[in-house]
Amino acid sequence: MPLAETEENKSFAVGHLALGYISSKASAKLLKTELNIPLILTLSVLPDIDILIPFIEHRGPTHSVLVTFVVFLPLFAVFRKKAVPYFLALLQHSLISDYITGGQIQLLWPVTTRYYGMEIGIKSQTNMAIEWIAFFTATIVMFKAKDLATLFQPHNSNLILTIPTLTVLLPTFSSFPLDVPQWLIPTHLIYMLIFSASIIIDISQILKGIPFDRVH
Repeated sequence: MPLAETEENKSFAVGHLALGYISSKASAKLLKTELNIPLILTLSVLPDIDILIPFIEHRGPTHSVLVTFVVFLPLFAVFRKKAVPYFLALLQHSLISDYITGGQIQLLWPVTTRYYGMEIGIKSQTNMAIEWIAFFTATIVMFKAKDLATLFQPHNSNLILTIPTLTVLLPTFSSFPLDVPQWLIPTHLIYMLIFSASIIIDISQILKGIPFDRVH
């Protein structure tokens, strides 16, 4: 039985969110392009939407790097270098995060359904260290770059954060015992609180009938 079908088929959102932000931020700085932070964060965990879709294997089609390339081809044609940070945010999920930890993904679907990965246990101390290092690094960069502050400013794109909040953050606390190891509970809670606050700010803006006029 492939590792993806065992207890290792869970995903911890912290590493994906952090590495997605770091990789996209670095590329945006290099290419001198602007970032939509909520969209970057959402793309970084988007492949795990397969957890909620019946009959689609976790770490299967949605985790394929070939599918990612095909999806972004028209975006590259239209937006050129501006699409690179978003492409990397999505690509790192499979090519870095899931490849290194949690084991087996179908990187080359549909060409082959063969599984690839280093098979480092997702609940291992190695992965816990990776998740925390990525979290601290991303948090520091977000704070210094003032990207964290933008999430608390009204902007209609903040509503996109509903996707990671409801699909990969909130569900980790919906079972007992928790799917998230106790060492990662604080990091998940921090992201969930930040995203929830950002969403509430936007909803409040809408209910008050105040137009969105800030861009980030």
